[in-house]
Parts: sequence; structure tokens; C-alpha cells
Amino acid sequence: MVTWQQLHDLIEDAQLALTPAAEGPLIHVDSQQQLLTLVYQEQGASLQYPVSTSRHGIGQREGSLQTPAGIHRIAAKIGAGEPLGRVFQGRQPQEQICLPQDYDGETDWITTRILWLDGLQPGLNRDGEVDTKRRYIYIHGTADEAHIGQPASIGCVRMNNQDVIELFERVAVDDLVIIQ
Repeated sequence: MVTWQQLHDLIEDAQLALTPAAEGPLIHVDSQQQLLTLVYQEQGASLQYPVSTSRHGIGQREGSLQTPAGIHRIAAKIGAGEPLGRVFQGRQPQEQICLPQDYDGETDWITTRILWLDGLQPGLNRDGEVDTKRRYIYIHGTADEAHIGQPASIGCVRMNNQDVIELFERVAVDDLVIIQ
């Protein structure tokens, strides 16, 4: 399992000027294992959640439908207090609720909570055709929970709805996310 110090070393190696949030919990997304790990420095503990990254692999380019690698920050937390399965379009809650038992197998619903990511590495995941935030890359809930644990998204990091609520409550805007 990845440690807080290993992730912090990656961040230092990238030579990014970061806010004190770099001392908070770190989120690591392992695209090979399809796992998201929330790592705490002070406790030496971590929580793991199965996820689904892109079925097209890891990549940076706009229009690639790939999950972007590198160091990101949580730019916004969206959906606090919304019920399990609330559907979002354009980051706005809709009337519709879509739970896994209601999933039609086709629509790529964004549900329950959204953590909007902002890339921090110019040329890798920030600015131009590789800008994570302008690509609208999120960590979010999904009605397609049957595919959690395998690459199935079109760029975002999908989570089980209950897991994304738990993660949402444990992280803050500006907390760092490392996707590998």
C-alpha cells in the first residue's frame, strides 16, 4: 500500500508551489489496481475504495476520454446533502435519482457527489489541450456500480455512491489527488 511519505515525495519531486493542503490527507488513484486510497500522515492509516477509471486508459489530451495522470487538487466539492443517487448535469443537481438497480446500462450518469479535479502540472494536466479542469474530470458516484473495480469510465474516476459520500466528507477543497 502506498504511504503518505511516498506520495509527498512525488509531490516534492514535481517542484510544485503548493498550499498547506499538501500536509493534509492525500488521495492516490491507482489505475492498475483500480483503487483509490485516502492516506493520512498523522495516523499512518489509510482507507481504500474500489474505483473505475477510463476504459481508454491513462492520458492527458482533451477528447481522449482517458483519465489524466499526475498531481491534481480538489477544485470544488459539489453535492453536499444531496440524496444517494442524485443525478448531476453540468454540475447541477437534477430532479432524477438513479440508483444501481435503476441503471439502464447505457447512460453515464454522474451521481451523488462530485469532486472536481484541477491539474497542477503545466504541460501534463494543466493548460492547453491537457487541462484536467477544462476536461471536466471528476471523482464522482455512478449508477453503474457493477463495473466498479474495472476500467469503464470515459475519463472520470467513478466510485460506489456510498463510498463517494464517505470520501466527500473526509476531504477538503485543495486536498491533493495523485493519479497514476
